[in-house]
Amino acid sequence: MSFKTFLFPTYDDKSRAYSVLLLVMRVVFGLLFLSHGYSKLMAHASLADLFADPFGLGSTVSFWMVVFAEVVCSFALVFGLLQRLVLIPMIFTMCTAFFVVHGLDSFATKELSFVYLIVFILLYIAGPGKYSFDAAIGRYVMPSY
Repeated sequence: MSFKTFLFPTYDDKSRAYSVLLLVMRVVFGLLFLSHGYSKLMAHASLADLFADPFGLGSTVSFWMVVFAEVVCSFALVFGLLQRLVLIPMIFTMCTAFFVVHGLDSFATKELSFVYLIVFILLYIAGPGKYSFDAAIGRYVMPSY
């Protein structure tokens, strides 16, 4: 599999139900994750200085990295645009939340970040489906399919 095929997969007509399922998952989990980022973005004045800094980059930098993953990447995920690339910061953010920021907390506290982490990993593995911008780009980039 080439890098181009990895980023912009093509699909045949037999994969309609699979692609609809991926579309629904992308939209539902992308919008849910986007809502978390939007609420952080709206409260940035009060959150940025107090935000967790697990890697020593500074609270403000950590805050904006999380907002990027939760807003920009979620928006791209909803449309299936560069899905596998945008899922990398989303997966990293949820790994950080689950293992580092809430590492010693009870599972009830970490549960939501764990659910997002699993869904994002599965979406990364599955790809965007044929109802996505990536599939449309794939049809343009590799028209022989």
